[in-house]
Amino acid sequence: MDLLFIADPLGSFKTYKDTTYAMMREAARRGHRLFHVLSGELSLREGKVWAQAAPFDFVGAEAGGAAWFQHHEAGARMLADFDAVIMRTDPPFDLQYLYATQLLTLAAEQGAKVFNSGQAMRDFNEKLAILNFAELTAPTLVSTRAADIRAFLAEHGDIIVKPLDGMGGSGIFRLRTDDPNIGSILETLMRLDSRTIMAQRYIPEIVEGDKRVLVIGGEVVPYALARIPQGGETRGNLAAGGKGVAQPLSARDRHIAETVAPELVRRGILLAGLDVIGDYLTEVNVTSPTGFQEIMQQTGFDVAARFVDVVEQWSAGLQAA
Repeated sequence: MDLLFIADPLGSFKTYKDTTYAMMREAARRGHRLFHVLSGELSLREGKVWAQAAPFDFVGAEAGGAAWFQHHEAGARMLADFDAVIMRTDPPFDLQYLYATQLLTLAAEQGAKVFNSGQAMRDFNEKLAILNFAELTAPTLVSTRAADIRAFLAEHGDIIVKPLDGMGGSGIFRLRTDDPNIGSILETLMRLDSRTIMAQRYIPEIVEGDKRVLVIGGEVVPYALARIPQGGETRGNLAAGGKGVAQPLSARDRHIAETVAPELVRRGILLAGLDVIGDYLTEVNVTSPTGFQEIMQQTGFDVAARFVDVVEQWSAGLQAA
């Protein structure tokens, strides 16, 4: 199979923990031909979506530094000519990202097999997606009005506020009714009532970890990566200094994931990373979910193999119903 990865520059990968690297390595081990392109190198010509795609090979050590790959000369190729197109560009979901998803939707209409689909990445905002599963979530408010957030805080006493386009824990604040910085924080986040944010009741179980639960092709990976806050932090995100600990799913984790999974498949989402704190679903990550290598290294469960299995199946039209 010819697999096109739309991803950040390969030289920027932290190969000891990068999920996209693990995907690529497993695909290469199976003999698939790998190509790479930046999202900004997609184009539309004569009604067709093209990529300036560069084939590449693995070289050097198993998890070498920047010299782990060798690029070959890039050439223009229609996305529909690849057996699978795997979108792994990291957020933020800005205008450039939006334009790329629109091109991916056009490519899919021309026969390209795109995972995750451009339509799904546009429609399934990683914060707002939980509103499709209200029975699984803690009390949540979405508003552009600071007065609404203040009323929500007065009701619950301890809340989390966050922007709808953040990543890696950026822009997340914990607010309590006695916090002297409430006004300043809301002004910063909401830009004087011109920016929509989300507020959620604070979930004390965050001290035990913000669990990343992976769903691949509608099947739930049996281990979660609990990202445990360190040093008094509220946030467990690894990018914010959290410690990643792989652990078997609890019964509640599995219930949440199995409830969400059919909707993911219906929307063409091959890979999603659900964020679960305590008994509650807090986010559904569909842009470039991570956690493969930490789970693989700590449990021996080969998440990358499961992922490539499903790419092969869905590319062959064997997508789960």
